[in-house]
Amino acid sequence: MEQRTVLVVLSEGVQSLDVTGPVEVFTGATRCVDSLGSLGSLNGFDGGYAVRTASMDGAPVRTSSGLTLVPDGALPDAPAPDTLLVPGGMGTRFPDPELTGWLRVHGPRARRLVSVCTGAIRLAEAGLLEGRRVTTHWAYCAKLAKDHPGIEVDPDPIYVRDGHVATSAGVTAGIDLALALVEEDLGREVALTVARHLVVFLRRPGNQAQFSVQLSSQTARREPLREVQQWITEHPAEDLSVAVLAARARLSPRHFARAFRAETGLTPGTYVERVRVEHARRLLEDTSDGVEEVSRACGYGTPEAMRRAFVKALGAAPAEYRRRFHPTPDPTAPPDPPLTPTHHR
Repeated sequence: MEQRTVLVVLSEGVQSLDVTGPVEVFTGATRCVDSLGSLGSLNGFDGGYAVRTASMDGAPVRTSSGLTLVPDGALPDAPAPDTLLVPGGMGTRFPDPELTGWLRVHGPRARRLVSVCTGAIRLAEAGLLEGRRVTTHWAYCAKLAKDHPGIEVDPDPIYVRDGHVATSAGVTAGIDLALALVEEDLGREVALTVARHLVVFLRRPGNQAQFSVQLSSQTARREPLREVQQWITEHPAEDLSVAVLAARARLSPRHFARAFRAETGLTPGTYVERVRVEHARRLLEDTSDGVEEVSRACGYGTPEAMRRAFVKALGAAPAEYRRRFHPTPDPTAPPDPPLTPTHHR
């Protein structure tokens, strides 16, 4: 069976997870293909991946966490890859003219260019991202946009596909992007098998925000309020009214609402709404549960209530969202009326 080469570029100060996350996905996909046998030709090939790592001179590199990675060889000796993957890390804060020159020459020869985290900085320095929409770790988006005004930098998504170039946000987003590439190359069955083995979601769509609700909002200082935040996350189908949540925090409803907003930056109602939308998105992406079942599991009560929440937050109704981000259409989902998409940051 034909295999496609994935060449991972190693350099000093690389982030170890930017390397090992995607490598585990691609090698896991290859093991899966080997166990399943031939899948038939899909997108031009029926095999897995030949994953190789290389540094500029072939010497070991030290990661930002202190681990030492030993590459398979030197970049100048590496054959032209199908996928060229450039991980990020603290080392990207410093120019590397030799590596930049190599990327400028050899990057265009790859069928697919991929960066993880601040690896996008290396691709930008080599002139490989001009005129494209990209993302990187949220902390470096402003710098990337300032240093390279010819690039459209979107700080929100966990990954972005623009033609043959794919860029991802920080660290674990490289796993999401790698799984998406495996699904594109080898199909959902292989990608799902790898995701289950790694105990991660198969499909966090590229436009999902880099921050979950819990990360994007502040964490309350007082323990009772932190416990309420966790309770909301773990029990989206429960009664999450202010009165009920206040009772859990042992505060009066008025005091609770005021303290919650002061410490998290969100009203209790807004926090609950965002948690429920996020939970519903995951169920629509990763399960075949019907819209009515998902709405009950997320505390909406009715599909119409969930639909209104989705249109408000995402500019798309649940059935439309599933069609976009779930590879298997839900045959029971009713058609949605036309919507005017909106962008919510």
